[in-house]
Amino acid sequence: MTESSDRAPRLTGGCQCGKVRYALFADPQGVHLCHCRMCQRAVGGPFAALAPVRVDEFAWTSGRPAFYPSSNLAERGFCRDCGTPLSFRYLTGDWIDVTLGSLDTPDRVAPVENFGVESRLSWLDRVVDLPGHETGDYPGGPETLAGLASNQAVPRPSDDE
Repeated sequence: MTESSDRAPRLTGGCQCGKVRYALFADPQGVHLCHCRMCQRAVGGPFAALAPVRVDEFAWTSGRPAFYPSSNLAERGFCRDCGTPLSFRYLTGDWIDVTLGSLDTPDRVAPVENFGVESRLSWLDRVVDLPGHETGDYPGGPETLAGLASNQAVPRPSDDE
């Protein structure tokens, strides 16, 4: 894992406030959803969506995350300023998993399997059938939405990403 690279990144990402940025120089392998209780708590959701890449194909390009030892075997990276969960890594491994939600273009990678299915929440299969609303339909109108977006420093992906 290097601090920067002269190679062109395949994918980029970062935290909500923009202080921590990273780049992947290879396509992720084995993208997955982890339903284990540790991942649920770490991301504050029903599962962690993770994209593994070899550490030599990954670089923190701006800022540096804080790390939390989530077990005696692994650590999780997050922005110390805005709290965005960014990564999961086994301490002795050659891979780092980035959170799909922190990618600039998360739709470019799709999960291919599930882990920790013994902890999968029973209602998860039904969420696709729930009523859906677009972000613009948010109560409070455009003014409220503008205020919600004002603290997000999300870069616009380039056309070649």
